[in-house]
Amino acid sequence: MTIKKCPDGECKKQIMAVHDAMDVLTGKWKISIIAVLCYHNKRRFSDILKDVNGISNKMLSKELKEMEQNKLIKRTVLDTQPVTVHYELTEYGQKLQSVIKNLSDWGIEHRKEIMGK
Repeated sequence: MTIKKCPDGECKKQIMAVHDAMDVLTGKWKISIIAVLCYHNKRRFSDILKDVNGISNKMLSKELKEMEQNKLIKRTVLDTQPVTVHYELTEYGQKLQSVIKNLSDWGIEHRKEIMGK
């Protein structure tokens, strides 16, 4: 896929759309959390904590709340003892799966390019 040159007004609109997307996805952890939910579907808090290397409980909680506010993820509380909470991408959040796949593909290619692996 190639991005085509566009008239100034259209370019400004496209660049603003990228800015808006980055505003929602900004930070060190959100893309990693979304990737975990793309590849694992439903995850418990503790599972996400293990999957996202280096994130703290407090930061994961904050990021999940922000992502829920932005309608990217859904939090489901199950009536179990003890209470179980699952997180999953919403239908809206699932639209990011192609972005995650493209980032993964690029990351693999980049690793080969830089490290020869």
